[in-house]
Amino acid sequence: MSMPTPPAGHSVLTVSSLNRLVRDCLETAFPLTWVSGEISNLTYAASGHVYFSLKDASAQVRCVMWRNRAQLLGWRLENGQKIEARALVSFYEPRGEFQLNIEAIRRAGQGDLFERFLKLKAQLEADGLFAADAKRPLPEFPRHVAIVSSPQAAALRDVLTTLHRRAPHLRITLFPTPVQGDGAAIRIAEAVGQAGASDCDVTILCRGGGSIEDLWSFNEECVARAIRASKIPVVSGVGHETDFTIADFAADLRAPTPTAAAELVSPDRDALLAHLERLETRLQRHTERSLADLHQQLDWLGSRLTHPADRLRQRRQEVGMLGKRLAHAWQGKIGRLHLLTDALQQRQLGARPRLYRLDDRVRHARYRLGKQVAWQISDYSGKLNSLASGLKQLDPHAVLQRGYVLAIGPDGRAVRNAIDLTPGDTLRLSFAQGAAMATVDRVVAGPEAD
Repeated sequence: MSMPTPPAGHSVLTVSSLNRLVRDCLETAFPLTWVSGEISNLTYAASGHVYFSLKDASAQVRCVMWRNRAQLLGWRLENGQKIEARALVSFYEPRGEFQLNIEAIRRAGQGDLFERFLKLKAQLEADGLFAADAKRPLPEFPRHVAIVSSPQAAALRDVLTTLHRRAPHLRITLFPTPVQGDGAAIRIAEAVGQAGASDCDVTILCRGGGSIEDLWSFNEECVARAIRASKIPVVSGVGHETDFTIADFAADLRAPTPTAAAELVSPDRDALLAHLERLETRLQRHTERSLADLHQQLDWLGSRLTHPADRLRQRRQEVGMLGKRLAHAWQGKIGRLHLLTDALQQRQLGARPRLYRLDDRVRHARYRLGKQVAWQISDYSGKLNSLASGLKQLDPHAVLQRGYVLAIGPDGRAVRNAIDLTPGDTLRLSFAQGAAMATVDRVVAGPEAD
């Protein structure tokens, strides 16, 4: 590493130049270094900067932590605290004082804990406990929420308040457990297992903020494995937003705070009610439109529906019109034949050929004409009788006159097949004269019905 070169011995330095050289030498010679000691002479300046001394049994050194670094600390320094500071060795030129510019601070002993944290995190990650595809989705509308926490925890009161405000209908079951101290990790794992075996829908792991030592129970392997073994999703609401534990990585969802965990788990009742009102409005409008469409379709179908009596009346009218057209056609044809006959007679009279032969031809023509007319009249009369006979066959009353019975089923329709009936059905029997009600005792289908 290159260091600033001091001036030649005969040069005279100013104090500012000397202090600048000393500062450059110190900052070049010492990289960022972890320094441990005890805090004393602590001062929080109005500007947000923090000034204190770091000392041990034999020496002390002035320290400064600038505001942008102090804001990220997450906890408050106090005199007498033993800390480990990541510092840049520097020299304050205006006063000629040696000092440390502090980049980060952790409580003394946290270095070993952090190493243990990283080692366990890497091991569990290799075992697949933190895999994204293993995360379970939270229930959209839970009914029963389990909370694993200490009954004395202040964070628990915040969680309960939030749940009651957002979803007062939720059932809440507390699985009490110590959240720090010896044996707390095993107790937490047992509580998570009990919550997972209950009828709850989701579990909230609740613990307020604290130091890494305070939160260490949530960095134990047994807690992480209990979370992954739970039969229901687990939401980790441990510490503040800047605190991370092994439980956060193992949980199905990590919340920045316990209160945020309660908000993630509970649906907002007011928002749900507003959404339901919107859905109700949409459903009502859709129903009204559907009913209007169905009424319109019913009217259209009703306009197309024709009663059998109306259809018979229409057929009679059609037959009558056909008869009139037939009679009119025959009258026209006979009239034309008469005109032709008259024309022939006029030609006969005008030509005056051999009268006896003409008389024979006229008689023969009249004879053939009479035969032809009689034959055509007979043919059309037969067709007219056939149409009339078909019309009579379509008349249901004519069928009833022959001894048949019209059976109307329970659905109001004529019964055409015995298999459409079941024993116990009530039938309306219409006769040529009057009607009767009958009950089906037995249904016989096929040839046996004869």
